[in-house]
Amino acid sequence: MTAAATAESTPTAVLDRVSLVLNTFDGPGRLTLSQVVERTGLPRSSVHRMLERFVTMRWLRRDGRAYELGTGLMELGSIALHQNRLHGAAAPILQELHRVTGYVVHLGVLDGSDVLYLDKVGGRLAAELPTRVGSRYPARNSAIGKALLAYTPGRTDDLVGFTPELHKVRELGVAYEVSQISGGIGIIAVPIGPVGGVHAALSICGPTTHLKFDHRHSSPVRMAANAIQHALAGHAAGAGPIAHRNRLQSLPTAVSGLRAQSA
Repeated sequence: MTAAATAESTPTAVLDRVSLVLNTFDGPGRLTLSQVVERTGLPRSSVHRMLERFVTMRWLRRDGRAYELGTGLMELGSIALHQNRLHGAAAPILQELHRVTGYVVHLGVLDGSDVLYLDKVGGRLAAELPTRVGSRYPARNSAIGKALLAYTPGRTDDLVGFTPELHKVRELGVAYEVSQISGGIGIIAVPIGPVGGVHAALSICGPTTHLKFDHRHSSPVRMAANAIQHALAGHAAGAGPIAHRNRLQSLPTAVSGLRAQSA
């Protein structure tokens, strides 16, 4: 066996190739063998063997000549999400924030230079927005990403052209934006955690005709962020998160008012 062949068969090399192939399926739609070969640069025969093996493992599903993510990976992703401490602490509070405001709620974390969406709660409008659980979006181009970047030391000064904006977000503790990917949608985002210790960020999204960038609309988001932060801090059995969540629950439900304005 040649040195090159030995290097390619080491556990690390095999895992790198598996990761390379699976990561080509990070967008919507299905991929053919040729498309995967083109995106990875790996030999066609090797890619074909890997794809077919992934099909038998239910990591991928084959429909004719096209491949897409399979139920096996979906099941693993679902288990990972439910085991995630942040998601477990935030899930009921996100539902409450949606109930109170009537708007679509997102939970996201910073992963490299992107926002990774961990949860999305909402009604009809949620289905119309292109975001989805597990999807990514450049952090510097989204309100939730700016809330995360502003509270992450060492990142603010690295973003040329965004420094003044991020300093303002850090000063206010909230980011406002009109969506670049869904025109007419306003977003209010708040970090979860202090500067230097931010865990995640959450946001509400709604039509700019209804969602206003003011204290009345940002207050419920701040309350939800505080409730999640207290839960993550290990006070789940104490009065901290309960008090914050009770304050959120005591707010009048906005869903009926939003529907009335939409009618």
